Amino acid sequence: MISARTAGLMLLVAAASLCMGPAGSSADDFVDQRQKMVALQIGDRGISDASVLKAMATVPRHLFVAPELRDLAYRDAPLPIGHGQTISQPYIVALMSQLLAVQPGQRVLEIGTGSGYQAAVLAEMGVHVFTIEIVPELGRQAIDVLDALDYQNIRVKIGDGYKGWPEHAPFDAIIVTCAPTRIPKPLTEQLAEGGRMVIPSGEKYDQQLLLLTKQAGKIEREKVVDVRFVPMVDEQGKTY
Repeated sequence: MISARTAGLMLLVAAASLCMGPAGSSADDFVDQRQKMVALQIGDRGISDASVLKAMATVPRHLFVAPELRDLAYRDAPLPIGHGQTISQPYIVALMSQLLAVQPGQRVLEIGTGSGYQAAVLAEMGVHVFTIEIVPELGRQAIDVLDALDYQNIRVKIGDGYKGWPEHAPFDAIIVTCAPTRIPKPLTEQLAEGGRMVIPSGEKYDQQLLLLTKQAGKIEREKVVDVRFVPMVDEQGKTY
């Protein structure tokens, strides 16, 4: 039996999916899978931000993975995207997006572009995304997909995300999709007053997803959940 809440979420997702976005989702063969993903994996697990739900109902996740993995794109699991990197499971993408609490028009820095999927979700939420990927091949692939989907509010840079993107700082929010062993100081410095940073941190088998907020120049930290992310590395592959 499907709960009334789940049925309502599926109707909301269906309506969002019929809206023509950058992906032309009304002609999308994966709409049904995307509806179920949002309703069952995300909405039923406590994600309530309407902008997050709508964004994840719109972005064609299957286009951000290899063709041979597209039938698995909407399952509740991470998937490999090459070069030892992964696309996070849908729930984690939704959770991190909700924790940012962004508003349309704000500026968000993403560290770890990966496939480009998280950037696309944030762009659908109406923010300006500045995203950095250290693996050149992944960065170029992400640019190709995002350009094909006509996202005008995403800028991709290939480089070391630990250093942030100071020429475009400060940022209203920062999201990090790889795990350093310590919080990068350049990122806290580039976070605007009142801004929020969502970041996994810790050793490989002992990581926590943290929500950091900047108040009066000081960083307050809150643990959200235990997680497992790929490590943050420098351009020589050394773990930060």
